[in-house]
Amino acid sequence: MENINKSVKSVSFAVKLILFLALIFSPFSLYAQAESSDGPGVTVFIYHRFGEDRYPTTNVDAEVFREQLAYLLMNNYQVISLQDLVSSLKNDSPLPDKAAVITIDDGYRSTYEVAWPILQSFGYPFTVFLYVQGIDKGYNDYMTWEQIREMQAAGVDFQNHTYSHHHLGDWPQGMDEAGYRAWIRQDIRKGDSIITDKLGVQSTILATPYGEYNSIVQQEAKALGYEAICSQDSGSISLQTDLSSIPREPILGNEWATLAHFEKVINQIDMPITVMDPAPEPLMSDRVDRFGAGLLFADRYRKGTLGVYVSGLGWHPAKTDGNFIYFDNDKPLQRHINRVTVSGRDKESGRLARRTWMVIRPSK
Repeated sequence: MENINKSVKSVSFAVKLILFLALIFSPFSLYAQAESSDGPGVTVFIYHRFGEDRYPTTNVDAEVFREQLAYLLMNNYQVISLQDLVSSLKNDSPLPDKAAVITIDDGYRSTYEVAWPILQSFGYPFTVFLYVQGIDKGYNDYMTWEQIREMQAAGVDFQNHTYSHHHLGDWPQGMDEAGYRAWIRQDIRKGDSIITDKLGVQSTILATPYGEYNSIVQQEAKALGYEAICSQDSGSISLQTDLSSIPREPILGNEWATLAHFEKVINQIDMPITVMDPAPEPLMSDRVDRFGAGLLFADRYRKGTLGVYVSGLGWHPAKTDGNFIYFDNDKPLQRHINRVTVSGRDKESGRLARRTWMVIRPSK
């Protein structure tokens, strides 16, 4: 056993040395070390496809993915499991100063064929959220249960992304609230049941399809026993992050899959808030008179940097009322799916602090 441990350590050192030399002598080594990262700070990344150029909106190039993982290694970021992050948030345990979590949605075959070998070479943990219907019916481009069980045996974490991949936050027209809640529960339960049957594990973390949610979706997932719910809201993690809406930074498409974007978002921090206005409840109108949030630590941010952004309505410098920042609005929501972001610059580090949540305009 001692010899095995020595061998493992030697291999790990060799991998790091090779990566270091590769970075120094590769054209990608032109980027600098990350800015000072006064923690704590954890960023959860979300990926979908790897090396699949025919799907540009959800793809990341395999070599760019490798460079991103190398960036974490060479800039001394810990890569921790999603399960460990959730445990820290539940138990109010200290978070690392510089850390990242890697998640992959849907379960495309390139997760098995492209991403997994690269992640194995770094020894990084990661979670895959399964679109269960796509897997179970053998849709094109998806992994098989055999491949998933092979990855599970090697320590990969698999969680529920629902069965049908519906837009759960989109309340179907003509359905009353009781029916809507039952519709949500049925789809989550069906995905969970098949995962338990095929993999022998109970899902404890849910990723909502398309990252969409409202307060009813969150309530129903909690009632089913889920410890945490992952969105696709941009942002970072602090101990004040809501377990019902863990933000994840999407890495996909042309701009958001670049190393420059990766470096930018990992250097941001959370902006803890006490209230959201409007809250992520189903809206009854496309008119919202005020957008804003109560800041838990209002004195942390540089004067003149606080603002509120709304999809389709743009960024607005924030007015203040005590610890509450906001802007008054006289325009209808421009989009069906909207995100509200409050932001400001941290006084000490100069890093951008943000918190984002979702509001969905009623269907017309």
